[in-house]
Amino acid sequence: MKEREKLRTLVSYWIEHAREHSGEFREWGERLKGMGEEEISQEILSAAKEMEQVGISLSKALKRLEQKEI
Repeated sequence: MKEREKLRTLVSYWIEHAREHSGEFREWGERLKGMGEEEISQEILSAAKEMEQVGISLSKALKRLEQKEI
């Protein structure tokens, strides 16, 4: 497998992985909020937002990678 092809596969995987983690973080953040753990909930929800930003950055990288292949 060529390096660029391998990288494209990895970045796609990382995007999905980040999306999954963000969803899990949100789920647990909301559960904690329901348990009255507002401060902990906010930290975990903040991590979810950061993970979403990771996905956005990786998506931009993937798009640039694919544009260079054309």
